[in-house]
Amino acid sequence: MSARIVVVAPVFNEVGKIGRAVAKVPRASVGEIVVVSDASDDGSDDDARRAGATVLRHERTRGVGAAIRTGLKYGLEKGYGVMVVMAGNDKDDPSEIPKLVAPVLERGVDYVQGSRYARGGVSGKMPLHRVVLTRAYPWLVRRVTGVPITDATNGFRAISARFLSDPRVNMDQEWLDRGELEYYLQLKALTLGFTFEEVPVRKIYPDLSAYKNYTKVRPVYDWARNLRPIFYLTLGIKS
Repeated sequence: MSARIVVVAPVFNEVGKIGRAVAKVPRASVGEIVVVSDASDDGSDDDARRAGATVLRHERTRGVGAAIRTGLKYGLEKGYGVMVVMAGNDKDDPSEIPKLVAPVLERGVDYVQGSRYARGGVSGKMPLHRVVLTRAYPWLVRRVTGVPITDATNGFRAISARFLSDPRVNMDQEWLDRGELEYYLQLKALTLGFTFEEVPVRKIYPDLSAYKNYTKVRPVYDWARNLRPIFYLTLGIKS
């Protein structure tokens, strides 16, 4: 199983957190752990290497979408069949990777969404505004696609190479460099007829004392940007 799976973790200045996240990945279950540093300058790169990751580096900060794209394209070039995307700030539980990839390996599912809100999932402590956001966006996706998705903002996902290699899926669009890429890929999977499942997972918010401690997503500005894929694709503005 492990030879078919690569784990991709985007990171920007998460020293300590990225090392812990990489160290928790069950090595028997994956072929390689790839950390994509978006021009981190706090020692995150060395932290990830010490924990056993392959580190790819952007020399200038381009955005989390660009970092994920770099990791996914690396996985495709290396011939991996399954790409797992997880948070680089230690908010996901890597021990759940085997159950996240099981639908892909066992039933050929193309896109598996980790869900904190599916039965058996754990959402952890979140500020109220994030609870509202992470509940509202899946509602919007359900309205647009008709798919009964429960968690559309959780970045813990397993994606097949078959889906990513489809010519109708165009990751190489500059407008996807920020957070938009994750939402774009999800919507493409849901609207192009690829097989989709949710798997209950645990989301971890260990430190709520300051906003910057649990996310780098900027309120309002980034939230608005991340809505662009659903409007662009629905209205046919982008492909």
